[in-house]
Amino acid sequence: MLVRAKLFATLARHLPGTHPGAVIEADLPEGATVADLLAKLGVPLSEARMFFVNGRVRPVDWALQPNDEVGVFPPIGGG
Repeated sequence: MLVRAKLFATLARHLPGTHPGAVIEADLPEGATVADLLAKLGVPLSEARMFFVNGRVRPVDWALQPNDEVGVFPPIGGG
């Protein structure tokens, strides 16, 4: 199944040649989760903290569906 992902902030460095927020298409097997998508894209779970599937916050073990759009964010700090 095909899903689209966007890696934000520092996570884009895991896909050389892309920039933060660029749309990345990934072909995954049926039943794949957000964690499976991250593994396919080479993004360590330790660096990703927030996941949006079709605009809603979801856990890393959320089962994806064809044509889902996934946004992945690193921990965000500020002061």
